[in-house]
Amino acid sequence: MPEGDTVFRTGKIVEKALAGQTLVRTDFRHPALATADLTGHEVLGVRTVGKHLFTRFSGELSLHSHLKMDGSWRVFRPGARWSMPAHHARVVLACREAEAVGFRVHDLALLPTTEESRIVGHLGPDLLDPQWTDEHAATAAHALAASPDRELGLALLDQRVMAGIGNLYKVEICFLLGVSPWTPVAEVSAERAVTLARKLLLANAWRPEQSTTGELARGRRNWVYERTRQGCFRCGGRVRIGAQGAGTQARPTWYCPRCQPGPAPVS
Repeated sequence: MPEGDTVFRTGKIVEKALAGQTLVRTDFRHPALATADLTGHEVLGVRTVGKHLFTRFSGELSLHSHLKMDGSWRVFRPGARWSMPAHHARVVLACREAEAVGFRVHDLALLPTTEESRIVGHLGPDLLDPQWTDEHAATAAHALAASPDRELGLALLDQRVMAGIGNLYKVEICFLLGVSPWTPVAEVSAERAVTLARKLLLANAWRPEQSTTGELARGRRNWVYERTRQGCFRCGGRVRIGAQGAGTQARPTWYCPRCQPGPAPVS
């Protein structure tokens, strides 16, 4: 699933391509929106909240979309060949100078802009909110600490605590905190966890590479995430992997037993 920084950057790309332009064609390939037509509306901008995107139009309308596991928005020149098969396209927003195509996007809905909170009002503070304040940080830390017995990895993925963390950052935040992802929340500093989360997402929000180590070379970007073969980027020791979560919510979780003491699945 795309992390919050990927969604943020996607929103900025679509906004740069379409904002201030008038739609000359729209194509909604989604049952609930099959008859919708926004031709003639001006694109005002794109707002992202965690992993949600809202494309805003004149007339107080917003298009909500969620990338989930495999969705993406891509921008093309009018008439250019798309980089993905047309049957994966769920929505096309075309202006004279560019067109944005939502491939395999989910939860598509048109709604009044004033009602966006109906969809994202339950979320915790957005880690990439341009208006982020110390109050946002305190709210997220309080929500994280509210379930002291919960596994840290699961709590970090809870978008109701803070919005934007996916599996990559969950794994890497736990590493930087020096504890296993199965460690109870009570054993870490909630304030430090929130600070780390925002720092990592901000560092990667404006570039396609996601790095938690500060290095951008391939194979050197993460401490333990997907490093089962290479080993821990810090100590070189063996990186283990275990499932965290239940059922469809289970996620592969990497950790270094040497650098991250604490509870872990039985091998």
